[in-house]
Amino acid sequence: MAHDQSVEARPDPRRWKALALLGTAFFMVILDSTIVLTAVPSMQEDLRLSVSGVQWVLIGYALAFGGLMLLGGRVADLLGRRRVFMAGVALFAVSSLLCGLAWTGGVLIVSRAVQGVSAALMAPTALSIVMSMFGEGADRNKALGIWGGLGGVGATAGLLVGGVVTAGLGWEWIFYINVPVAIALLALSPLLLQKGQASAAIRTFDAAGATTITAALLLLVYAVFKLPESGWASVQTTGLLMAASVLVAVFVVVESRSAAPLVPLRVFRMRTLVSGNLTIFTVGLAVDGMLFPLTLYAQEVLGYSALQFGLLSAVMTVMSIAGAMAGQSLVTRLGVRATAVPSMLLMGLGSLLLVRVPADGSFVNDLLLGLLIFGPGLGGAFVASQIAALTGVSEEESGLASGLVDTSFNIGSAVGISIVTMVAVSRTDQLLATGRPAPVALAEGYQSAFWATVVFAGVGLLAALLLRGTPDTSRPAEQVDAEPVATPK
Repeated sequence: MAHDQSVEARPDPRRWKALALLGTAFFMVILDSTIVLTAVPSMQEDLRLSVSGVQWVLIGYALAFGGLMLLGGRVADLLGRRRVFMAGVALFAVSSLLCGLAWTGGVLIVSRAVQGVSAALMAPTALSIVMSMFGEGADRNKALGIWGGLGGVGATAGLLVGGVVTAGLGWEWIFYINVPVAIALLALSPLLLQKGQASAAIRTFDAAGATTITAALLLLVYAVFKLPESGWASVQTTGLLMAASVLVAVFVVVESRSAAPLVPLRVFRMRTLVSGNLTIFTVGLAVDGMLFPLTLYAQEVLGYSALQFGLLSAVMTVMSIAGAMAGQSLVTRLGVRATAVPSMLLMGLGSLLLVRVPADGSFVNDLLLGLLIFGPGLGGAFVASQIAALTGVSEEESGLASGLVDTSFNIGSAVGISIVTMVAVSRTDQLLATGRPAPVALAEGYQSAFWATVVFAGVGLLAALLLRGTPDTSRPAEQVDAEPVATPK
């Protein structure tokens, strides 16, 4: 019997190759969230898109992606992870092809939304497969460090790749390049990924729970994206947020009464899961809350092209990868809190160095040092909070946990962008009304946005302090999370 157990516990020899495959899919999903930014002028000209149409090309993907990830992760638990992952990849290939072939703005908008649906299936499912192939410990931490590095590269490489591809081949090819990659993923998945089975504990699909939480997330994400345009006190924002809140309340009631809930409410009693997701939400707040005004400042005030800025900002990408790899090692040795706290401090310090950006600044004098410090903080904080949120989760609920992680980060990103946009626009308009020159007003508006990012990092620091020192995974999660708060480590 002991021999059988040792065989069962043996790691899958394909796991690192599988990580490369799954990481490629994750990179492609993240890349496509930003790659369209540099192609917008070309798409707008060719398809005669209105300003509203351009917004929906961007929002359609983000709305479907952010609103459906939780459901996508849980569907993977229900139907089998490899099956759902491959279905998502196939749909991503088809929708990417349709985006490239789009003959009207409406076709492009719908195809981008379908692309977001497929991404919502792929991202959490891929992460849950990583969890199932790597047991808790050093190997999983290393895998998640690589995962976090890929996310950082994908998020920042979109500007660079989009600029090069659009200039050389045309905007259609930012979508066409996904198709051969997706075909390769589909061909290799049966060879490298565990087949997996649907959870024996989940036999009935919780349609009511799925409907209410998906509708709530869609309304929330849409409200957040429209926030800079409508404002906090508008009827639209208030109505959307109230409707989302009511749906969340209904969802809680439905789940508490369901024999086979989509999201078992007991998972929210897991200390590591809740604190990890709270921390990763604040990472999303800070990273996109910083990147969005940084991109606009570099292009609108300093006059860099998107391609030039993409090349220059690669320094932060490299540092975020280094931070992610160092972070996974520190988590293994010191624990998630001891890694996340200094990482959040680095993000805050990096943002603080940007709050005095002038109208006549330069990348080397005014941006470089802040990015060099912010980058490793981002990598370390992302990996530490992700490891915390996924620790102690059963394999049957790994898709759910992965969906929660991805949803927390993406909603944090959307909220961060909305808040810094409102702050920057409000300050800029105020200064323009007093007669300040436009470049000066813009620069000071972005200074205010960077101050908001400092605050986000401060909130993230408080969230990081709630993380456990070193999670004890030698016992079931329910026992671990019933313990008193661990002392800082």
